[in-house]
Amino acid sequence: MDVAEYCRAIETYLCRKNDGHLIRVVGPSFEIVSQWAQQGVPLKIAYAGIDRHFERYYRQGPRRRPVKIDFCEADVLDVFDEWRRAVGIGPQSAIANQSAIPEPAMPESAIPDQSAIRNPQSAIRRSLPAHLERVVLRLSSARASGVLGDAFDALIDRVSADLDAARASAGGLRGEMRQALVDRLAAVDADLLRTARALLDEPARAALAREADEELAAFRAAMAADAYARAREAAIDRLVRDRFGLPTIQY
Repeated sequence: MDVAEYCRAIETYLCRKNDGHLIRVVGPSFEIVSQWAQQGVPLKIAYAGIDRHFERYYRQGPRRRPVKIDFCEADVLDVFDEWRRAVGIGPQSAIANQSAIPEPAMPESAIPDQSAIRNPQSAIRRSLPAHLERVVLRLSSARASGVLGDAFDALIDRVSADLDAARASAGGLRGEMRQALVDRLAAVDADLLRTARALLDEPARAALAREADEELAAFRAAMAADAYARAREAAIDRLVRDRFGLPTIQY
């Protein structure tokens, strides 16, 4: 997909989010979105960032005017940073890819990787008990809604037991006990993904693999084969989480 197609896709999506109001991606807006394409931001990741901005906008009360894409930039780059960390792609991979697409003129202030500055709350990590509580809530909600079946009951029970143990310690878990819990959560997270993948039929697995390849297409030429294979598996894991509404249990 070239830059123009990418910008048209973003413009179309923004139009839908604005209830049919067409806000053109031209001028400075075009330069911003072109930079996303240049950095390799997958379209679905850009859409997720736009969604995040609109969710926050909706919480502020009745909307007064359509949203320009410029106001979504911070959220798009935040979601892109989160995606990159999830699949194991560093900033250097995006930089290496920039030669593939003609670079529009951009001010230095538009260069990304400033998510912690734009949104300090995103840099604050939840405490371990708070993380466990959120995980149990999301798993229980998914189980109650029927998204997760009986196969996940044992995993939910394991995480609930760890949450109870963390709550029972008045001073909080420390040292070896805390590390043991963190290691258990990583193992449970891996089990969760294996269980979810096992529920997918072959066409669904193939569709997720194709989607992962599409997300990583902009980075593939700059990656070693083993690094790409790891990133591809991580991307598929992320898509599986999205499909089943699974939290990240690993801390």
